[in-house]
Amino acid sequence: MTITIRLRVPKDIDAATERKIRRLTGSLIAQSFTDIIHFDDDGEDFYIHYFTTLSIKKEDTITFISSFLSQEALSGMVTLL
Repeated sequence: MTITIRLRVPKDIDAATERKIRRLTGSLIAQSFTDIIHFDDDGEDFYIHYFTTLSIKKEDTITFISSFLSQEALSGMVTLL
């Protein structure tokens, strides 16, 4: 069984922050948490980045994302939904 994990990301971010977010999404793919990450608009100010992962990987995935956001000082900017 799979679950969907969503991240809410502001549209107006600087280049350095965008690189960090790209590194996060690349790491999620590289570490086999998912194969592809989708992007949708969430109003005028935000994007939703979402992907599916196996249910058994849910906790590891959330832990990885939370740690990455904390280490890269993105916790106040990117929201795990």
